[in-house]
Amino acid sequence: MLKVFYEDQDVIVVKKPVGTESQAVHSFAPDMVSEIKKHIHRLSTENGEKPVEDYVGVIHRLDKPVGGIMVYAKNKKAAAALSKQVQEHKLQKTYRAVVCGKPVDNVGNFVDYLLKDEKANVSKIVDKGITGAKKAELDYRVMDTVEKEGQELSLVEIHLKTGRHHQIRVQFAGHGYPLWADARYGTAVPRQNVALSSCGLAFEHPVTGKWMEFSMEPEGMIFRKFTKKFFV
Repeated sequence: MLKVFYEDQDVIVVKKPVGTESQAVHSFAPDMVSEIKKHIHRLSTENGEKPVEDYVGVIHRLDKPVGGIMVYAKNKKAAAALSKQVQEHKLQKTYRAVVCGKPVDNVGNFVDYLLKDEKANVSKIVDKGITGAKKAELDYRVMDTVEKEGQELSLVEIHLKTGRHHQIRVQFAGHGYPLWADARYGTAVPRQNVALSSCGLAFEHPVTGKWMEFSMEPEGMIFRKFTKKFFV
């Protein structure tokens, strides 16, 4: 069942489950766009209405192993307005992650240049000026630190300033603090997903102009190791 935080004729804010694609990659795999279309069609049928426009606009993406809050547009006008907010860095995304180790600075900023390998579907930090490299920037703060099996783990809050491929995972790994259970950029943990969740989203409604904020607590056993509240 699709978890819907908010919905009107222009936008729909939903929870993307871990393991689901933000949009279709393979025809046989579940994806959010298809799930939202089914949801909209089901509501129309239940209300005895004619099927509405079969349009779901992708505004931003989350990696397949990452869950959390996402917004999609229900018409092209809303999609254009929301995409503009993304380009102007007005759409605010907040993440929670568990990283291995404790960053030296409790509050910090990472600025790197990332190069994506399309064939391998990975990104890496490279020198500025390398052909194809894109600037990646994020702010973070350490919320709590605990010890698990002799290893320090830190709960961090992250605010993206850019939206690059695997950005959070690549930058923290590159700076020596790989995300817990990240098999691609760190060390896999059996039966566990990468400890990263999209926990906050804020944007201006594309039609009414109303400022909208949504939040949720991160899901996953590893996040329960930390006693501090995520939202106050």
